[in-house]
Amino acid sequence: MTALDDYDYIVVGGGSAGCVLAARLTESGRNRVLLLEAGPDDRRFWIQVPVGYGKSFYDRRVNWMYMTEPVTELDGRRSYWPRGKVLGGSSSINAMVYIRGQAEDYEDWRNAGNPGWGWDDILPLYRRMESHAWGASAWHGGDGPLHVRAPSEELHPVCQDFLDACGELGLPRNPDFNGASQEGAGTYHITVRDGLRMSAARAYLWPARRRRNLRIVTNAEVTRILFEGRRAIGVEYRRGGRLRTARAAAEVILSAGSVNSPKLLLLSGVGSADDLKALGIDPVVDLPAVGRNLQDHLDVGMIYRATVPTLNDQLHPWWGKLWAGFKYLAARRGPLALSLNQAGGFIRSRPGLARPNLQVYFCPLSYLKAPPGTRPLMNPDPYPAFNLSISPCRPTSRGHLRLRSAEPGDPPEIHPGYLATDHDIRDVVEGLRFLRRLTDTPTMRRLIAAEVEPCPTGDDDDSLLAFARAHGVTVYHPVGTCRMGPDAVDCVVDPALRVHGIEGLRVADASIFPTLTSGNTNAPSIVIGEKASALILGAS
Repeated sequence: MTALDDYDYIVVGGGSAGCVLAARLTESGRNRVLLLEAGPDDRRFWIQVPVGYGKSFYDRRVNWMYMTEPVTELDGRRSYWPRGKVLGGSSSINAMVYIRGQAEDYEDWRNAGNPGWGWDDILPLYRRMESHAWGASAWHGGDGPLHVRAPSEELHPVCQDFLDACGELGLPRNPDFNGASQEGAGTYHITVRDGLRMSAARAYLWPARRRRNLRIVTNAEVTRILFEGRRAIGVEYRRGGRLRTARAAAEVILSAGSVNSPKLLLLSGVGSADDLKALGIDPVVDLPAVGRNLQDHLDVGMIYRATVPTLNDQLHPWWGKLWAGFKYLAARRGPLALSLNQAGGFIRSRPGLARPNLQVYFCPLSYLKAPPGTRPLMNPDPYPAFNLSISPCRPTSRGHLRLRSAEPGDPPEIHPGYLATDHDIRDVVEGLRFLRRLTDTPTMRRLIAAEVEPCPTGDDDDSLLAFARAHGVTVYHPVGTCRMGPDAVDCVVDPALRVHGIEGLRVADASIFPTLTSGNTNAPSIVIGEKASALILGAS
């Protein structure tokens, strides 16, 4: 190898896609790769314990803990955006629900001018990356690095009540939201193996970290990309109070996520020239789309007191916590070895829709969220209860992100733009009305003791929308801020993920999504790393 500051590839961000890139690019032993992660190593107890994401939710040591600007459409409320700042990125602090999205989502990407991104192109990559509990099939892989579990008997019994109620509304039972069809009600598959979180770091980086041609540097925050003319040649990063530089002979690859990848491009002079000049940043390329096209899933739900025990009864009292901890330490089983989002579904909220437009979440536990930063989410409510919520799959509202200043340490301004279109308003209102129908089924009427405030004041459109504006929250799925597409006027990267107008620079993470996928975004973020690796290795 050459000097430690000279590499073939520099990957910025050791998150869901960055871990894949670091592992895949070094498999052959040829490429020299530097992986820079702003946060610490992921080998921490509360990261590896699946339910430990309640601890990580407000932990600045492993979480960027972003806050958006006030959102007019949400009654002026700010939205709290936890983002992973640790090896594994958000796959190390998320709820581990494994959803690919609908095949049509990827067909939409391809039809937007991105050849090679259709479902027939992406499905083989999913099969390559998976080691599914059900083994290899037409829909799943059996020997990939990412282990996917399909828990059933360990789930809380009230999940069956939810499924029975969905059946009473005529929804089909779907055992696999990642199979032939996404529609229906079922239980969620999760990225867990042997009772431990299966993050992108554990799946891809742990087996690769001893390779001589891979160097992993944690607590290293990249402050800017270095250019010679319009070619990226390296990065500057801060570690231990010192500024350092590293050079890339082939490419710099940004995998810092939907907030930090566009932020780093803007700090480095890639973005709207007028906006950059106003902040005193010399433009390298005038690329106005950087930070635009921001999309996120909004979640609106309600809490219900239950007539039977729920996870609250197990995890609220001290002796329940003690028993759950003993069960986990002894056998890596029990509620600590699972996600709290245990059941749900994908539905069409009205006739005439070609495919599901709403995701439903059922959580056999409830807690009142504290203001950001005040306490971890580790103590459920002191009474039996559960949470039901809906999330529109493909919102048409668009937000944006921009620099607050030219100082790398300042968080950017985040403007989510929730509920800005009639399409999204209709989906949310119809979703809440679906929950009303669901909770009026015979099974749910037996299960529900009372609706917990806050709750809608009525069942009319205005009351339901007012409730959504007052209580809707992010599901932590921001994408699109470095949109992929053929036109530099409204896109940031081309279908090969190369930044328009720049040589030697790619973006590979959820920021390149042209549109949101239908459901949780971690699996699609990981597959971006697989696709990017294939593109790079195929061209080298």
